[in-house]
Amino acid sequence: MTIVVTGATGQLGRLVVESLLDRGVPAAEIVAAGRSTDKIADLADRGVRVRRIDFTDPATLAEAFAGADRVLLVSSSEVGRRAEQHRNAIDAAREAGVTLLAYTSIAQAETTTMLLAAEHQATETYLRESGVPFTLLRNGWYLENYTAQLPVAREHGAILGSAGEGRVSAATRADYAAAAAAVLTGEGHEGKAYELGGDHSFTLPELAAEITRQTGTEVAYRDLPVEEYTQVLVGAGLPEQAAAVFADSDRGIARGELLVESGDLSRLAGRPTTSLTDGLAAALR
Repeated sequence: MTIVVTGATGQLGRLVVESLLDRGVPAAEIVAAGRSTDKIADLADRGVRVRRIDFTDPATLAEAFAGADRVLLVSSSEVGRRAEQHRNAIDAAREAGVTLLAYTSIAQAETTTMLLAAEHQATETYLRESGVPFTLLRNGWYLENYTAQLPVAREHGAILGSAGEGRVSAATRADYAAAAAAVLTGEGHEGKAYELGGDHSFTLPELAAEITRQTGTEVAYRDLPVEEYTQVLVGAGLPEQAAAVFADSDRGIARGELLVESGDLSRLAGRPTTSLTDGLAAALR
């Protein structure tokens, strides 16, 4: 069986490849695909087949997917161009006769109103209509979205946002990667939509309190109106459109749209998800 992982040059895709290897999938049966293949040259040294793909170049997709049994379509990072790029990948998978395409969507895709969800929703619709056998991996928030901001939070003694007391079911990329690998190597997942999130949710005030406890540096959460938070993000260097999307995602947290209580993630991964406490401790180390 040949398994293709797109986005393997990125953080999640790379972890999925590593998880497949950990599960005993022979390296020669894995195709790690991405734009900057120099980033995964070490995987080639371990026997993994490495292919360059560009979602805007169907020929590269056709070459990478040729002979593939299963494909993980890791969603593109190019907000605003994702839907078109994903359609190209789905078309290539159909032409290649792929027997299962797993797509990393967004939590509660059928009901969420978050701006970030629009292209995921369009992709899910196209995938359902494509005739390609599929599994929807509706990923919630990454814990790394917060741990990556630890230096700034500690420097300024504050976390800014617009999430209010909303709860977010964050988990690490490694948790989501383990679930994806389970689907890619398992049976009975065709046509399923898995709502994926951490076992234990938290609020941003609770995040600030845990950072304070573990570091000894006082960090507080400051809640802002969405419009004001958008301008803070613009001031930090984000383009206006991207800032609006990120601020709106906090609005989604406030509305409960990133609270996932299905237990799907830990069941697929075969272990509990990483807690906020453990995730922060690992990041601080």
